[in-house]
Amino acid sequence: MVSVMCAMALVAAATSVQTTAALMELKVGDPAPNFTLQATDGKTYKLSDFKGKQAVVLAWFPKAFTSGCTIECKSLAANGGKIRKYDVSYFMISVDPLEENTKFAQAEKADFPMLADPTKNTATAYGVLSERGFANRWTFYIDKNGTIAAIDKQVKPATSAEDMIAKLGELKVAGR
Repeated sequence: MVSVMCAMALVAAATSVQTTAALMELKVGDPAPNFTLQATDGKTYKLSDFKGKQAVVLAWFPKAFTSGCTIECKSLAANGGKIRKYDVSYFMISVDPLEENTKFAQAEKADFPMLADPTKNTATAYGVLSERGFANRWTFYIDKNGTIAAIDKQVKPATSAEDMIAKLGELKVAGR
C-alpha cells in the first residue's frame, strides 16, 4: 500500500512539473529572460545591456559541427551585411562549451558572436532544451525593451539569414 501511494505521489509530482513547465513556456509579449554568457569573440554578453538600446536575435542551435548547424551558420555569415542593416545584435547560441563554439565559429568564418550556455540554465529559461540535452533550433526576436517580439520554431537552416532579415523587416526593427 505504501509503495502504491509513493508511486501515485511521484506521478502527481511529475505531472505538476510538466504542467508548470508548460505554463512557463515563453510566448510573444513575455519579457525575455536575462542571461550573462561568454561568446566566441572573447566578450561576455548580458541581455540587460541591450535593454533600451537595441533589438537582439538569439538563434539557438543544437550542436556545433553538425550538418544543419553548419548550414545555418554559413547562411548567417554569408548574409551578415544584410542583417547588420538593422539596429540589432544577433547571436547563434548553443549549450556547447565555449571552446567548441569558438572552433566552430572560426571554421565557418562566422562574423558574429556565438554564445555558449554549457550550464544549460539559459536554454532552460528559454524553454529550448530538448529531452536529448541539446537546444532546439528556435530563434527568438527580442525588442529593445527586452520583450519577446517573435519566436520562430520552424527554422530552416539554409534560409535562416533570409528568414531573419524578413522577420526583422516585418517587426519594423529600425535600420542603422
